[in-house]
Amino acid sequence: MESSAASTVNVYSTRRRALARVTITQVAAHAGVSVASASRALNGLIASPQTVAKVQHAAEKLGYVADATAQSLKRGRTNQLAYAVADIGNPVYVEMMTAVERVVSASGYRLVLSSMGTLSSSVDVVRDLSRGYVDGMILSPLRVTDELLAVLAKTPVPVVVLGHLPGRQSIDNVRADSLTAMRLVVDHLVAEGRSDVAFVNGPSDTTPGAFRRDGFAAAVAAHPEILARSVEAEDFTIAAGYAAARLVLSEESRPDAIVAANDLIGIGAIRAAEDFGLSIPGDIAVTGIDNTELAGVVRPGLTSVDLGAEERGRAAAELLLKRIMDPERPAHTIAIAPSLVVRGSSHARMPDPAPSPTREHTEHTDLNEEREAG
Repeated sequence: MESSAASTVNVYSTRRRALARVTITQVAAHAGVSVASASRALNGLIASPQTVAKVQHAAEKLGYVADATAQSLKRGRTNQLAYAVADIGNPVYVEMMTAVERVVSASGYRLVLSSMGTLSSSVDVVRDLSRGYVDGMILSPLRVTDELLAVLAKTPVPVVVLGHLPGRQSIDNVRADSLTAMRLVVDHLVAEGRSDVAFVNGPSDTTPGAFRRDGFAAAVAAHPEILARSVEAEDFTIAAGYAAARLVLSEESRPDAIVAANDLIGIGAIRAAEDFGLSIPGDIAVTGIDNTELAGVVRPGLTSVDLGAEERGRAAAELLLKRIMDPERPAHTIAIAPSLVVRGSSHARMPDPAPSPTREHTEHTDLNEEREAG
C-alpha cells in the first residue's frame, strides 16, 4: 500500500511539474546565453547558428512553450478570428461556419467558435472577444437589440454581422432575403393547386422570425384566392415544429399546405402529418427554408428555399479579412439571392433536383439600403 501511495504521489508531482510553465529565463540559463539572445533565437531574429541550436535544444529539453498571450500583445494580433452563433446545433450555422473556416484558414487565421444563445450572452460575448482575444469576429445573432448595436459600435476589433441590421449601421453585413424566399415558396404552392396554407414560424421576436412572418404576409396578400393562417413555434427546432404543426393539424379545417420557417420546423411538421395519418404531398404539402442537408435526407425530400448559407459564410469571411486589411473602408452590405429547391414534399413524382446554379449576390457600399432582408 505504501509503495502504491508513493507511486501516486510521484505521478501527481510529475504532472504538477509538467504543468508549471517554463520561462524563457530558464531556457536562457540552461543554454548558457542571455535572455535577449534566447528571445531572438526563439523568435527567428538575428542570432548565430550555434546560439539558435543551443537555445532550441534547451527549449525542447525543458518543454518550453511560448506564452501566446504575451506574444499577441507584442505583435498586436492573435491570428485568431471568432465566429459567434446563436445555435451551434443548427445545421445552417454549421454550413456557414465551414465556409468561414475555409476562407480564414487560407489566410493564416485560426477560427474560434463561440455560442451566444441568449440576449445577455450575445452582448457579453462581443465584449469578451473584444478584449484582445481575437483580431476580428463574425456574429450571427437571432436578436439584434439597441444594446447589442451600441456594443458593436464601440468594439475595437473588426466585426461582420450575418443577418439583417436595422436602420443605418456602419457595420459590414451579409444578409439573406427572407421576403423573396417566402414569395418563392408561396407562389410554388399556389402553382401546385394548394388553396389553404398554414405558416409555422419560429419566435417572431427574432430577426429571421420577424422577416419570414412579414414575407409570408406579403406573399399570401398577392394571392387573395387562397386561405392563410399562422402559428408560432417556441423555437426553430424539430421538436418545436412538431408541436406547433400538431396544433394546426388538430383544427377542424385542416390546411392543404404547411410553410415552415426553416427546415427543422419543416421536418417536425412532416412527422406531425404522418402521426395524423396524412400522406405527403397527397393530403398536405410541406416546405422549409434553408435547404440544409437534412432536407434531402428525409423522405419525402423536403422542398426548401436555399438562402445561400455557404455563400453567406464565404462573403462574411471575405468582408472581415478586407476590414482587417483596411479599417477605414466604407461599410458594405451583401444580400444573397434565394433559390427554390423542389422535392417530393410538395410535388408528386418529383425527381431529385439538379445541382443549384451559382447564386448571384448584390453588394452595397452605401448605408441607405432600402431592401429588407433577414
